[in-house]
Amino acid sequence: MSGSRTQALLIDDDARLGALLREYLGQHEIEVTVVSDGEQGLSALRRGRFDAVLLDLMLPGLDGLEVCRRVRANPEHRGLPILMLTAKGDDVDKIVGLELGADDYLAKPFNPRELLARIRAVLRRGPGAPAERRRFRSGGLEIDYDALAVTVDGKPVALTHYEFELLATMARAAGRVLSREQLMDALKGEEYETFDRSIDVHISKLRSKLEPSPRDPRYIKTVRGVGYCLSRQGQADEP
Repeated sequence: MSGSRTQALLIDDDARLGALLREYLGQHEIEVTVVSDGEQGLSALRRGRFDAVLLDLMLPGLDGLEVCRRVRANPEHRGLPILMLTAKGDDVDKIVGLELGADDYLAKPFNPRELLARIRAVLRRGPGAPAERRRFRSGGLEIDYDALAVTVDGKPVALTHYEFELLATMARAAGRVLSREQLMDALKGEEYETFDRSIDVHISKLRSKLEPSPRDPRYIKTVRGVGYCLSRQGQADEP
């Protein structure tokens, strides 16, 4: 960050939208750098430091999916929050973006206030968590809240920022069933509607990374018609 201002990179060829977001987000302590294509976006990431990337799916040259793939392939940027912006409403595009590592997805046209809320949500990290819950264990699963790190049976697991926050949210309520609405409320706040079926995609992705057998999950249980629950297997938290 520069001072107290959040640094966001917007990769979008819509000049009007870029100007609007630069002005609006700038009023809320988020400084926006705007580039118009994927190559410029990757170049900007190599040159500067950013706290979040706002990435359009439909770009000239490299499309947003390829940009997302390349960002996630760079070890320096694997934890960098990525919010995809697109005029496409196709669920397939949304799922592909999430599978490639995007943390959230917002379809155009959108209200800038909603985008602001989502940026704040993906940037919300450890300082907002209760100090007494710094580490969580359940069976072979361990979450280190301070280091934003997860291991399973002692082996590190690479998660996106959104995946980590989703897992940490369930861990803080381990043993309790949380509905999709409750999970989205915890992750995004209450500044806009919170129901979003994309939570299922993130749960599926978490299971593929955490579970020895995703079809028979050990840690993240589904309670049909209700929501999800992180199991307590000899569970303990440390301050």
